[in-house]
Amino acid sequence: MSASSLRFESVVRRYDGAATAALDGLTLDVRPGELLALLGASGAGKTTALRIAAGYERPDGGAVLLDDVDVTRLPPERRDVGMVFQHYALFPHLSVEDNVAFGLAARDVATAERHERARRALAGVGLGGTGHRRVQSLSGGEQQRVALARALAIEPRVLLLDEPLSNLDPTLRVTTREDLRATLRASHVTALLVTHDQDDAFAVADRVALLHRGRVLQAGTPEALYDRPASRAVAEFVGRATLLPARRDGDDALLTVDGVTQRARAAWPSPPSDHAAPSEWLAVLRPETLALAPADDVTAWRGEVVARRFAGAVIVCRVRLGAHVAELETDRRDVREGDHVGVRLVARTVALVCDEP
Repeated sequence: MSASSLRFESVVRRYDGAATAALDGLTLDVRPGELLALLGASGAGKTTALRIAAGYERPDGGAVLLDDVDVTRLPPERRDVGMVFQHYALFPHLSVEDNVAFGLAARDVATAERHERARRALAGVGLGGTGHRRVQSLSGGEQQRVALARALAIEPRVLLLDEPLSNLDPTLRVTTREDLRATLRASHVTALLVTHDQDDAFAVADRVALLHRGRVLQAGTPEALYDRPASRAVAEFVGRATLLPARRDGDDALLTVDGVTQRARAAWPSPPSDHAAPSEWLAVLRPETLALAPADDVTAWRGEVVARRFAGAVIVCRVRLGAHVAELETDRRDVREGDHVGVRLVARTVALVCDEP
């Protein structure tokens, strides 16, 4: 089966008593064979979007299209959509193989064929030979892969994943998300994953759509959201950022802290808003765009280390710069809280966003 496309077209969903819509005109495309992550804080509307795509909920407006065909009113069993639930929803009284074959039985697939397909699906997620085992004997990461195999066994047109890594401990989470991406890529399935964890989104997805109050703020590659945020809200949610007021000087941005100005090439929004006042722009400074300098460097911003965290190869420092607190990384292990330091802008180019929420 070739990969399918999934489209949300101006989808609206309101719940009784809610002050705002869970989905407020959501428009989003998931391209054939693409792994797209819908990222956002709790309450952003992520799971509502997933349930509407699966057919478990009906929108109050708009449409859901599979391969450009409106499926908004089709029940889940007629959509050929696979779903991996947050808590996996595995049956403890069934073997691993029977868990994977369950969805095929519901589709009236013959016994021999469904068990053959279940075994192939388990092999595809690296669990070949485990079909006889009980679910309770598996680790959390293995259970996640059983749930994934069950969803893939039905050969879905689109695979939907609801916070599939949220139940795993940090170490297992890193390896499992690598396995998850490899499995999804090998299956050539179109997949929509929802998560509140940007590390999960960036590690698994080809593209990420940031959802806020039921609307997409920005969709693009992880690099695009990090390097070229479309708004202040995106800059503040994605990665770690210090936002400093910037003044425009040609193609450059001038950043001033306590009378000391540093200059950087700026990625001004396109088309440029030439009428914007200087106070309307903020430079997005990521930890790697800043470096420590001697405290007596008159060309650097003067600051005080207010927090220090050991992170293996680097020390993560939070430095107070006037009214702002900047985060940066350094290999200097002698830095301590309370130290007075200089901070230099080392980025060749900085992103700019408008000073509005």
